[in-house]
Amino acid sequence: MKVILIDDEKAMHLIMKRMLAKTSVEIEIAGSFTETETAFSYLMNHDVDLVFLDISMPRETGLELAERLREVGREIKIVFLTSHKEYALPAFDVYAFDYIVKPVVLERLEKTLQRAFAELRKEHLRQGELAAPLNETRFNCLGVIDIQSTQGIRAKWKSSKSAELFGYLLMHKGRLISRARLIEELFGDMPQKNAEVYLNTTVYQLRKVLDPFGLRENLHSDSNHYALSLSEVSVDLVSFEEGCRKMSVVDETNLEEAIALEQLYAGDLFGDHAFAWAWNEIERLSLLYTSFTQRLCMALLNKSETNAAIRLLMKLVSRNELDEQSFLLLMKALALQENKEALTRQYKQYEDTLHREIGIKPSREVADLYFSLLSELDK
Repeated sequence: MKVILIDDEKAMHLIMKRMLAKTSVEIEIAGSFTETETAFSYLMNHDVDLVFLDISMPRETGLELAERLREVGREIKIVFLTSHKEYALPAFDVYAFDYIVKPVVLERLEKTLQRAFAELRKEHLRQGELAAPLNETRFNCLGVIDIQSTQGIRAKWKSSKSAELFGYLLMHKGRLISRARLIEELFGDMPQKNAEVYLNTTVYQLRKVLDPFGLRENLHSDSNHYALSLSEVSVDLVSFEEGCRKMSVVDETNLEEAIALEQLYAGDLFGDHAFAWAWNEIERLSLLYTSFTQRLCMALLNKSETNAAIRLLMKLVSRNELDEQSFLLLMKALALQENKEALTRQYKQYEDTLHREIGIKPSREVADLYFSLLSELDK
């Protein structure tokens, strides 16, 4: 389904691109526009299936653009995005397809896309133009354990152990893992004979989960080893690691790509599933995310994108309240914003956390920077 985004906030474009990529509907983003005139010109010359349109736009509102399109006879499905619920009735006066209040929730977005896809399917069937949709499968393990296809199929785990086995094999990225190691890591609290039976059952269950995606054969096995092939699938973990490796330096040439990559990290490995065998990898990826996001924040500050940098730095500090490097960057960002009150409040919270958790004071580097920034702001 071909869509375009119209919003004067570039950050919203990136958020929507990330969220659209996580839905079960195959989406092609044909264009992104920050003002209505170029969007209007594009829509007059190109066919799209759905428009995501912000209502509060400068010079011409989203409602006015929709009315202008209607006046020239351009019939198109428009989904209005806004922070204000009171625009709902005016939006439907210009025949809005849907109306979503910010912040956009993935579940709500999914419902809108499914309804739009269903209507387009009916239209294409009437016109005899329906082509079989492409099917792509994604393995997701950042913040979740999930399998999802572009045709709307989601994994239905047969047991918690089948999800755990999937996660374990996925973490090893196609490498062969011995039966003995799987039994030790996943069923180590069971007698050997019972563990053998449970492993066989869990392998069978995982194959049943993979079957609706046409990936049953991706789970390879012989008498002593198992592996999960990643061919013909996309994996959020692999994409994130490759992106970090390619962007060892973040600057204005790859800033938008870096912002999208940060959003790909939807949470720590396997989310709330506290697998003991994954702790080292969870920590490694968490440190990789932190290091990458710090580089991104420095690039944002260099581009005077202070608010965006502060938002990400607050996220880093909330993930690890004792992260000194992130806190140093946060203080610098707040000083650039000339927000003395927030700077003082954050320093006090950091000071209290250090005292409460490990009984120490802020380091000399942190304290010196704080008082130096205060002095500059008082001038």
